[in-house]
Amino acid sequence: MSLQKFKTVYAISVYVSLAAFDNIVIGLFPPLFSNISHDLHVAISSMGVISAINILATAFSSLFWGYLSGKYHRKRLVMIGTLIWVVGVYLTALSGSYIHLLVCQILTGIGLGCIASIGFSALTDYVPYHSRGMVLSLWGMSQGFGGIAGALIASIISTMSNWRTPFEILAMIGLLLIVFYFFVEEPRFGSAEPELKLLMDRGMKYTYRIGLNQIMNMLGKRSNLLLFLQGFFMNIATGSLIWLPTLYISRIEELGYGTKIAMIVAAFLFGIFQIGGTLSSFFGYLGDVLQRRSYKARALLTAVFVFLTMPLYILLFIFPIDQLSLPNTTNSVTLFFSLIGQLFTNPWILSLFVISLFASAAQSANTPNWLALITDVNLPEHRGTVFSIANLANSLGRTVGNLGMGAVLAIISIYLHSPKDYILTMSILQLPLIPSALCYVFMAKYNVRDIHSVKETLVKRGKIV
Repeated sequence: MSLQKFKTVYAISVYVSLAAFDNIVIGLFPPLFSNISHDLHVAISSMGVISAINILATAFSSLFWGYLSGKYHRKRLVMIGTLIWVVGVYLTALSGSYIHLLVCQILTGIGLGCIASIGFSALTDYVPYHSRGMVLSLWGMSQGFGGIAGALIASIISTMSNWRTPFEILAMIGLLLIVFYFFVEEPRFGSAEPELKLLMDRGMKYTYRIGLNQIMNMLGKRSNLLLFLQGFFMNIATGSLIWLPTLYISRIEELGYGTKIAMIVAAFLFGIFQIGGTLSSFFGYLGDVLQRRSYKARALLTAVFVFLTMPLYILLFIFPIDQLSLPNTTNSVTLFFSLIGQLFTNPWILSLFVISLFASAAQSANTPNWLALITDVNLPEHRGTVFSIANLANSLGRTVGNLGMGAVLAIISIYLHSPKDYILTMSILQLPLIPSALCYVFMAKYNVRDIHSVKETLVKRGKIV
């Protein structure tokens, strides 16, 4: 392996790891709602408000960071953003009041907004065009598994200590991440574009940078508008999945197990049932292959799997957890191996696992191809800003899904008892996947025009010098 290739692989590894930790921070908070609200003497519903504000702070700050990513040194910006969320996470662990906690989570969100937008912008300049979907799938997949890891860390460590310890540990690890950035080579704008290869081989720079006067053109591009809408509808559905551990806790308690056992087992089930997400790289690779044949292919492929995600998740919610046999202990290792044993001895749990495998696999097709399309239809200097706007649409969708879950649940729980109220509410919130899939169908024809436009512009800019 050449030195340059090693530098590229190292840089991609650091940014992918960064995306994972970004979502570990996000996934850490929801499982601790009950513990934090009890300690700070506030209603548990107040925790949902803080979670929603944190998501919005991340989304709105990413607009600022995304614009900066098209103008300034991205490596330095990422280090600053990482330091901000590390401070926010550590101060969260010291929170003594609701207002203190809220301020700390807003600070954390501002730092995380940097990681989302600038991390994506930098990564697209490392990734070769022909394998864009597959490599970006690692970035998306690390985010998904980061969220799961956050939920597991919160559930396990908090039962052994208290709710503050997971935040303290994560802040310390975040500080170590900053050290790895020092050895990352700053990516050159446009270095992964084949149309600019001759320019880069001559050691020259792609000098075009974003300006405020270009933002309206970026917003008016049909492919971008449909990508924003698609992400909004998709995240209403996936945002409601944050309540999946709560559904499992309710079902396990219904079987007669205590709350602590239910919390640990629900976290493990949530993690195990996301294993299908590992197929994200395959769907990214498949999108790359088909996109070489037609610029419509990636969008149409993803539309099919987004639509399939809806019935599969509804089936997962409805399917019963029967004949579950667990030891009467809160030892997480014992419970984990007992649960793994159930996969081989309990047909109900095995069936649940198979359904979840297909559901999470179908959902995983979205992220790599969505990220690749944002990259394909936008110029290098625009990608960070467009991604940050798309990320805002995603966050608004996730917030609607999260808060909508609480609002719809409040109505349905009048007529149905737990866990049936959770099942029906979460099933209703999967319906936005229909317009989400349709956005890809409508987008397909505009992708052809917008991708050709980007390539023609890059060819001209590559020839000027």
